[in-house]
Amino acid sequence: MTLELGPDDKRMRLRYAGTCRLCTRHISAGEEAVYERGSKTVRCIDCAAEVTGVDRGEAGASARREYEHRRDNREQRIRTDHPKLGGLILALTDDPQSTKAWERGAVGEELLARRLTCLPDSFRVLHDRRIRGTRANIDHIVIGPTGIWVIDAKRYLGKRPALRVESGIIRPRVESLRIGGRDGTKLVQGVQSQVERVTATLGEAAPPVTGVLCFIEADWPLIGGSFSVDGVHVLWPRLLVQRMTDAPPRFTDVDLIHAQLASAFPSA
Repeated sequence: MTLELGPDDKRMRLRYAGTCRLCTRHISAGEEAVYERGSKTVRCIDCAAEVTGVDRGEAGASARREYEHRRDNREQRIRTDHPKLGGLILALTDDPQSTKAWERGAVGEELLARRLTCLPDSFRVLHDRRIRGTRANIDHIVIGPTGIWVIDAKRYLGKRPALRVESGIIRPRVESLRIGGRDGTKLVQGVQSQVERVTATLGEAAPPVTGVLCFIEADWPLIGGSFSVDGVHVLWPRLLVQRMTDAPPRFTDVDLIHAQLASAFPSA
């Protein structure tokens, strides 16, 4: 894995022998390496070379491809079954909701990606990442000094996300997500699974990983509104950016983690 030089890094010949903190290779005195002034550690030149070719992905790309695939298949099927009236049928009927849902999802990811451009330069963003061995993907992964944020974008126009808490004298507290009154537990579980995969990829030394359900164009109240369900934050784009930038710094190897996650979760 390679890493570009940061503002606190200095390339130099070492006065004393050391060990690369990334690959653990022994670095002899007099050998050229990168000294990290912030942590007072060193990296060998191989691990200090500039990262190139990191594919940041395209927000909503896989959802939009699925929508276009379903739309085109429907059009072809109707025109084949009704050679004379196919065009009229298509003009008078809409795509089924199962097809439109993919377009709504793509637009939601695209809108959130625009908001994420407001993040400071110290943050890195990956869009539409494939989870190997599954058909699932992660909408957005943000890596910054404040930690890693795994974000699932949801576009529920005019519907209000809400926290439901059920508990009793004997029963333990149970939290659940409601969206316009309907159960959204599966969405929370999906983000939790994504967080677990990202954490496992980075190993024991992983920075804090936070799961987020970000609702776009939902019916949020004028005061308050955001909450968390079983550790997953539920909020809207503007507040998400504020949370990510206002949180206390957690680590400095942003570009290293960015490259690692881009490799582990390729563009969908």
